[in-house]
Amino acid sequence: MKLPPIILVTGTDTGVGKTITTAALAAVLRGIGRSVAVYKPCQSGAAAGDSDAAEIVRLAGVVTAEAGVVLQEPLAPVAAAAVDGTLLPAVAAHARRVRELAGSHDHVLVEGAGGLLVELDSDGGTLADLGTVLAGSLAGSLLAAAFVLVARPALGTLNHTALTLEALKARKLKVLGVVLGAWPGIPDTVHHSNRQVLGSLPVPLLGALPERASELSPVDFRAGAAAWLNGLPA
Repeated sequence: MKLPPIILVTGTDTGVGKTITTAALAAVLRGIGRSVAVYKPCQSGAAAGDSDAAEIVRLAGVVTAEAGVVLQEPLAPVAAAAVDGTLLPAVAAHARRVRELAGSHDHVLVEGAGGLLVELDSDGGTLADLGTVLAGSLAGSLLAAAFVLVARPALGTLNHTALTLEALKARKLKVLGVVLGAWPGIPDTVHHSNRQVLGSLPVPLLGALPERASELSPVDFRAGAAAWLNGLPA
């Protein structure tokens, strides 16, 4: 499967490495001469200084990066918006902005909040719904959008990965593959076993990012990204 203009990055859970994977994807694409935009529909935790867009720019280099809405508390978007008294943009509004970015960049990376079915607006719209809207949104594109699923390598990942892939398949959404978001420096039997099983799925295992990759210098991060994601199609 060739890389589509829109790549949605989701996870089996929160804290699995979506932001670092998005940064690595951006670094790889920049390294082969592609222009990249990153869009985060809902950024939570701003009161604590959280900014996934800023972290991606720091690690990947010069990319366009923005959030659709910024929320103060480190909660799911609907809960965080309720605390802030903020009205969340509808999924359709996010889709319009992603299309605009796609019109001026080779690729747009859309990083979700938490897992695939976390609600992004007050009408129950999720990243899966955003993917459905975007899947056929670009005229003349055989494949406008596809998902990258970021998973843990540890115990429990097989069930969580299978459930998320089943949800994507049920919605007829394309999947580029799975990425292990934090491969340990000293993996044990569980990690190796899970990696082997995930490598035998119907969708490709695109690679694994080293644990604590975000602590590398930006230069080393960018230099390592292509090797980490060595299963990524051109």
